[in-house]
Amino acid sequence: MKRFGLGLFVGLCLTATWGGPKVSFAASSFEHLDLFAKVLHYVQSNYVEQVDTKKLIEGAIKGMLATLDPHTVYLPADQYKEMQVDTSGKFGGLGVEITVTDGYLTVVTPIEDTPAFKAGAEPGDKIVAIEEKSTGVKKNTKGMNLQDAVGLMRGKKGSKVILHVVRKGEDSLKKIEIERDIINVVAVKAGLIEGDYAWLRITSFQSNTAKELREKLEKLIVKNKRPLKGVVLDLRNNPGGLLEEAVAVSGLFLDRVPVVSTIGREKDKKEVEYASGIRPYKNFHLVCLVNESSASASEIVAGALQDHRRAVIVGKPTFGKGSVQTIIDLDNKAGLKLTIARYFTPNGRSIQSKGIIPDIEVDRIDTALLEKSREGKALKEADLTGHILGDDEKDDKVTQTADAKGDKRPISEKDGRKIRIDDPAELVKSDFQLQQSLSYLKAWGIFEGGPRGTSSETMEAAVPAEPDRS
Repeated sequence: MKRFGLGLFVGLCLTATWGGPKVSFAASSFEHLDLFAKVLHYVQSNYVEQVDTKKLIEGAIKGMLATLDPHTVYLPADQYKEMQVDTSGKFGGLGVEITVTDGYLTVVTPIEDTPAFKAGAEPGDKIVAIEEKSTGVKKNTKGMNLQDAVGLMRGKKGSKVILHVVRKGEDSLKKIEIERDIINVVAVKAGLIEGDYAWLRITSFQSNTAKELREKLEKLIVKNKRPLKGVVLDLRNNPGGLLEEAVAVSGLFLDRVPVVSTIGREKDKKEVEYASGIRPYKNFHLVCLVNESSASASEIVAGALQDHRRAVIVGKPTFGKGSVQTIIDLDNKAGLKLTIARYFTPNGRSIQSKGIIPDIEVDRIDTALLEKSREGKALKEADLTGHILGDDEKDDKVTQTADAKGDKRPISEKDGRKIRIDDPAELVKSDFQLQQSLSYLKAWGIFEGGPRGTSSETMEAAVPAEPDRS
């Protein structure tokens, strides 16, 4: 069996190994099974048309699991096979993370650079119907479980599906037409925001995510030509993934300390996952950036960094998925995904339905409007025509570009499709949350000492030379 927990990409997310379940039946359980057998016999013998017994049994199993939580599901053989390859970071479909809210399929987040992302699916969209464009067959999703929804959304590359969604703030149903494709998820993106400050973006926790993160961080240190002063670990819109990778990523920044604990039905039994403590990065400051679509594995990492005071958590309260699932192989090559435990942060906090609360809450703000509001700022000496130039000023005025004013969004448009800006030096111009994260990293340096009002490049020149004491 495999333990996993964390989100469903229209694809799934796995985790580590878990001991086998204990199965016991009281006498009353056999009585109920006898009742089920009688109903099955009556249907097989007397229903108006010939029935498929396999479908009846699978339907009964799905109905039974539907009385539990939305993450406990039966995986038919074909869906189970697909799920087992999803964590490689390559799978077919739309590229959207979904959950069930108030009985409706709800978008947690579209995965970056996938068909769903480019077509305009947004976090919070409630999917009320799924329509296969080639056949016109449209199915309502009220009461549909996650696996059945996945089955409808998956399909041949190049085929199209239409999602009928209800979006907050809009009065009518919105149709989102998406062309299916092979989804190749790039788990780690990275770059320098500016000298000494780096941006690390994890889009999902899949196989080798921690290894890729370390490799990219090392390259950025080399590119910077000196140790980094601060890093933004960006977990926004990250739906989760492999638990072992969440633990490994946490271990890149922590000593050998607890990362997460899990407690199942037997409350006195707790399993604790520890960071490896092998060569952690501890010589730079860290901000962990999260939002409402940061879920599961993302919340494990954010919670561990917060509890051990290794990072300042910035952004919005996270999604709040605090349960762990295990995958059980069944004899018919199908699988059972069963919720077996709740997970807790190192300080014993459960984030189920609450999420991780940021240390500093920062809203997503339209930076173009923010810049417009700043246009009426008070007049300064530097604004006066003919003023005496300061030491750092040049004689020629540099015209501020549209990008510098924040007109370019973190998600821009090209040929009517969404495109993600991956260069953090560009992204920071329009991403208010990233701007604030960078500011907090720089503020750390101010409070730790050093001349105020000077850049890192000019700081050495500002410090007087040590007198010759010979």
